[in-house]
Amino acid sequence: MTLKNNTFSLLSALILLFSMSASQAAETRTFRAGIASAHPLATQAGFEVLAAGGNAFDAAVAVSAALGVVEPFGSGLGGGGFWLLHTADGRDVFVDGRERAPLAATRDMYLDKNGDVRPRASLDGPLAAGIPGVPAALVHLAERYGRLTLAADLAPALRYAERGFPAGPAYRRMASERLAALSADPAARVFLQGGGVPKPGFRLLQPQLAQTLRRIAQQGHAGFYAGPVAQELVRSVREAGGIWTAKDLQSYRVIERRPIQFTYRGAKITAAPPPSSGGVVLAEALQILDRLPMKQADRVQRMHYTIEAMRRAYQDRARFLGDSDFVAMPMQRLLSPNYAAERARGIDPESATPSAKLSDGAAMPTQGPQTTHFSVVDDEGNRVAGTLSLNMMFGSGFVAGSTGVLLNDEMDDFASKPGVPNVYGLVGAEANSIAPGKRPLSSMSPTFVEDSRGVLVLGTPGGSRIISMVLLGILEYLDQPRPDPLLIVARPRYHHQFLPDRVQVEPASFSTNTLQALELMGHEVEVVSRRWGNMQVVFQGRDGHMLAASDPRGEGLGRVQSIRETTSAIPAAGRMLDEVDDYADQGFIE
Repeated sequence: MTLKNNTFSLLSALILLFSMSASQAAETRTFRAGIASAHPLATQAGFEVLAAGGNAFDAAVAVSAALGVVEPFGSGLGGGGFWLLHTADGRDVFVDGRERAPLAATRDMYLDKNGDVRPRASLDGPLAAGIPGVPAALVHLAERYGRLTLAADLAPALRYAERGFPAGPAYRRMASERLAALSADPAARVFLQGGGVPKPGFRLLQPQLAQTLRRIAQQGHAGFYAGPVAQELVRSVREAGGIWTAKDLQSYRVIERRPIQFTYRGAKITAAPPPSSGGVVLAEALQILDRLPMKQADRVQRMHYTIEAMRRAYQDRARFLGDSDFVAMPMQRLLSPNYAAERARGIDPESATPSAKLSDGAAMPTQGPQTTHFSVVDDEGNRVAGTLSLNMMFGSGFVAGSTGVLLNDEMDDFASKPGVPNVYGLVGAEANSIAPGKRPLSSMSPTFVEDSRGVLVLGTPGGSRIISMVLLGILEYLDQPRPDPLLIVARPRYHHQFLPDRVQVEPASFSTNTLQALELMGHEVEVVSRRWGNMQVVFQGRDGHMLAASDPRGEGLGRVQSIRETTSAIPAAGRMLDEVDDYADQGFIE
C-alpha cells in the first residue's frame, strides 16, 4: 500500500469527484458492504465514500469523523480511539489513537495540599483533557490504508458540521445531563439552545468545527497538530487553566500495535492490546470458561461461571495493566491457558467467591459510558472495528476557543491517587498512575471473531462494562446455530468487574427466579435503572453474504447495502438538508 499525497484542497477534491463523466460511472461495478454505527448519518457517510470508490478504511474514516459531528457527546476530534483493522491481504493491525497525558502532567496533579483528590478536577475543564488522537488516526487510516483522498473521506462530516442536522432525543438527554458543564464554557454553548437543553426540532450547527475539519482535509496531520489550529488549542487551554504546550501537539503520533489473538471453542478471536485492557480480559475470561462445564450447565449455572470468570479477569486488569510503553506487564502469563486453568480451579460451582477473598487487586478507573463504536466490512475482505471516546458525556465540557473542538476528560481514566475511587466508584493501581506522555488504560474493545461460518466484527461503548458486553456478545454468537447479529446486540446484559463486588443486571431482562438463584449462590445482585451499551455488529459469511445490526438501545443504523461504485456518489453539500430530513421522515432521527 502506498502513502497518498493529501495536499489537495477540499474544493479541488470535490471538483475531481463530481466532474467524472456519466460514461465512466456506467462502467463501475456493483458490490455489497456492511456498516453498523451509532447514528444513521454516520452509517450513510460510510456508504457514500464506498460508493465513491473507497474501501472499508475510507469508510472507517468517514464514519469516525461523522460520529464526532452528529454524536458530539460520545466522540470527536478532541478525543481518542482504537481501530482494529483486517486487510484483504490478511494482516491484522491495531491502530492506537488513544489520548496522551500532557508533557507537563504529574502523578499528583489532581491532589490538594493534603494529598486528597480535588473533586471533579480530572473531569471538567481543559485540565482534564489529554492530547487528542482522533485527528492523527483519521489521517493515518486514510493515507496508509484508504483509496480516496483524506478530503473525500472527511467530506460527509464537514457537511454535517457546516449545514447542521436535527438533534434527536439521545442528544437532548445527554445535553440535559451535562448542562452545567456545557453552560460554564461560552464556546460549548453551541451544543445548547438559548443556554438550555435543546428542544425537539433543534438543528445543531458547528461552523467552527467545520473550519477545523477543512484544515485537516487540506493539510492532514499539520492541519490540527501545527499551525493556526494548534496555536488556538494551546492558547485557549492555557488561558482556562490547562497545561498543554505546542510540543504536546507536535509530538503526538499514532502507534500501530499487534492485536491480541487467541482461540475459544474453535474460533479465532482478534482483540485490542494495551493500552486497551479489552483483549487481555477477554482472553483470560474466555479461557477460564473453556475449562468449566458450560455445555452441561443450565442458564443460572452458566451465568454464575461467567460472573466468576469476569471477576478474576477484571482483578488482573486492576493489578497489572497500563500503557505498555510505560509499564512492564506479565502478558505471557496472563494470556496463558495454563494460567486460565489455574484461575478456573478456584471457582466453586455452587457459590460465589467474595472478591475480598481473592488475592490483592483493585478495579481500575475506566472509560466513561458516552463512548461510541462502529463496524465496517467491504466485499474485498477489508474490515474495521472502531471504538472512540471522549470519556464522560461531552467530555470535559470545554470547547477549545474558535476551533469548535470539544475536548475529552480522559485524564480521569488514570489513577489520580492509587486506592481512591474515581467518578465511577472505582479505584486504581500504580500501573495506571499519571506520567507525562503516558496513555491511560482503556476498556474500549473492538473485536473480530472468526470461525468456520465467517467473521463477526463487533464492539460497543459502555464504560467498564464494554468488555463484559463484548464477552457476552461472543458467547451469544458461538451459541447460535446460524449467526443472527440482531440477537447478539439485543441480548440481555449482566456485569461484574471485581470491585465493587456486585453483579449489575439490566432492568426487566432476567426473571425474578434467575436473580434469586444467583443471590442464593452468594452473589450480590443490583438491577440498574437503565439498560447500557450500544453495540454495533457486522457479520460476513464464508460465502460472502453479510448481516448487520445496531443495538436497539440506541438510535443507530446497521445496514448491508448494494453499492454501485461511482465517483459522483458523494452528494453536493447543498443536498445535505434534504438528506437529514429524509432520515427524520424515516424515524431514524427526530
